[in-house]
Amino acid sequence: MPELPEVETIKRTLRPHVLGKTIAGVEVYHPGVIAVPDAVTFKEQLTGKVVTDLERRGKYLLFFLGDEYCLIGHLRMTGRLMLAADCENIPPHTHVIFFFAGGGGLQWVDSRRFGRLYFGKKEEIVALAGLDKLGPEPLDPTFDVEALAAICAGRKRSIKQVLLDQHLLAGIGNIYADEMLFLAGIHPARPAADLSGEELTRLYHAMQDVLKQGITNGGTSFRDYVDGYGRQGKNQHHLQVYGRAGLPCRRCGRILTKLKLGGRTAVFCPACQP
Repeated sequence: MPELPEVETIKRTLRPHVLGKTIAGVEVYHPGVIAVPDAVTFKEQLTGKVVTDLERRGKYLLFFLGDEYCLIGHLRMTGRLMLAADCENIPPHTHVIFFFAGGGGLQWVDSRRFGRLYFGKKEEIVALAGLDKLGPEPLDPTFDVEALAAICAGRKRSIKQVLLDQHLLAGIGNIYADEMLFLAGIHPARPAADLSGEELTRLYHAMQDVLKQGITNGGTSFRDYVDGYGRQGKNQHHLQVYGRAGLPCRRCGRILTKLKLGGRTAVFCPACQP
């Protein structure tokens, strides 16, 4: 699933090409990917709208359409949102095309069809998509060590589970949680409430470094993820632990181990993350 760095990369690649564009028409090939409203209303009400801003919140993309309306996209597991010069070459698994006045547009592509699109008045659609329940952004300038400590305080769940809880922190998924815990030298099964002040400081700085590196490298691509231009990311070449269970730790040579925490797999180094 695209995580914060991937969705941020998509936003940054799309933004200069969509701001100020008028949506001249919409083609829906698979109505099931539209959460709200129905496909007919979706097409009719989006036509003629102008994209005035594009932002990211957690793992969601938000296209602001004037002062009143918003189009929200969540890519889930295999979703892609790509620029198209003419929209005549339609990739397999394309479910929605947004045509721009003057040519070009955006293609919503999703092989597993788990991704969802939401359109409506801003206040209503933000709540319907669940954005009002998201935790703080870990890269927000106001998010600091004290904010992370407050999230962890009193929580007996593992730190890995806390990092993945979108109601507590927005945008972090399995890949970057494993990577930041490795960089901080913290075992993923440690209860969040048991982390010391020094460990929380290490984790905070590891969180900043890992997420920013992911963005700098254009995201992590294993199979499905591409940016708005259709390009794969490069961060997969820099991963220390994720996807490497059974292989030697790049730092100490110890064999990396995996375990299940809350139904999710965590990969870690028993020596570097005691």
